[in-house]
Amino acid sequence: MPFIHPMRADGNTRWWILAVLFLARTAMGFQFQAVAALSPFVVADLKFDYAGLGWLIGLYLLPGVAIAYPGGLLGQYFGDKRIALLGMALMVAGGLVTAIADDFAVAAAGRIVSGGGAVLINVLLTKMATDWFIGREIGTALAVLVSSWPIGIGAALVVLPWLAVQASTAAAFAGTAAAAAVVLALVALIYRAAPALPRVEGRASPSLAEIVLASLAGGVWMLFNVGYILVVSFAPALLTSRGLSAQEAGLVTSVVTWTVIVTIPLGGMLIDRIGHAGGLMIASFILLGSAVALVPAAPSLALMTFVGAVAGLPCGAMMVLPGEVLRPQNRSAGMGIFYTWYYVGMALLVPAAGILRDASGSAGAPFWFAGALVLAAMAVLLLFRLLQRRAQAAA
Repeated sequence: MPFIHPMRADGNTRWWILAVLFLARTAMGFQFQAVAALSPFVVADLKFDYAGLGWLIGLYLLPGVAIAYPGGLLGQYFGDKRIALLGMALMVAGGLVTAIADDFAVAAAGRIVSGGGAVLINVLLTKMATDWFIGREIGTALAVLVSSWPIGIGAALVVLPWLAVQASTAAAFAGTAAAAAVVLALVALIYRAAPALPRVEGRASPSLAEIVLASLAGGVWMLFNVGYILVVSFAPALLTSRGLSAQEAGLVTSVVTWTVIVTIPLGGMLIDRIGHAGGLMIASFILLGSAVALVPAAPSLALMTFVGAVAGLPCGAMMVLPGEVLRPQNRSAGMGIFYTWYYVGMALLVPAAGILRDASGSAGAPFWFAGALVLAAMAVLLLFRLLQRRAQAAA
């Protein structure tokens, strides 16, 4: 593709930009899911228990607790592209460290480094896409971008166990670094800043009401996502304990993710055409929480498909929540708050599921915990709506 200055960009340039951002987020999902996808190999080769496995999964997200909010400020000060490239470089380095790990400390260090890079990328990607699509098919663009994460997770569940069997566990982890390196090159060669947008005048810091509501929106997103991640993280180990091979378990688990990829845009279309976003979220939370809790009793392909179908429907509606309560001039800071809560929950609750698995001795414990978290997201959503109405009335 010829390089086109953004101020003279034609109509196709932004779609090339979106494709690069899509691949960047796909590489994040691919690397994040590596530990779960390779869990039978990690437990066998490195002799980790399930608590250690849960910590390795959660450590990838732990840096977000500290740097999600300042990550956006770094992008604003140094430029989105520079910080995105830094994030990709950290993903490459961390992936290689994880690949050579022979004990928990080294593996944990690799996950933290690569996770820190992923946080920088994640915080900036939505902003970068919005800059190019604001006022022009932004709903479609962001729906496409959101679907990239489960595509990366699904690819990891299929590709990495196969690579581990064909080569080694270390080679599979190194593959995640290679994927990040490819995307780093694409971002460096193709991404360009969007044409300058009008400055928004006014208060630059969120009010107390905006902080509270953005936090609750982040809580809904966090609880829902932890519930989903626990399913795709612990299902391979559950399925192998029921007699499936590692590759078969990864393939069955990946069905959840491939189904989510289809239902994410479908949920957005339903909201646009018939409305009732709140009703769609509540119904999805009830159905998903119940289905997830049933997985240990009947881990069938049909149930996994249903879990994926229901999980994708409310994603678009949840992502709209912070925009409903943040003024335009406060959206960057508010999204930092939103993502901070997401990273806090993902970093702490995923390891908690591993601890529950070890303490109970039951392969079903992470799934019952996941179902409870999804239902808790519904309670937080109802609180969000209550306080949102009070804030609107007061205004």
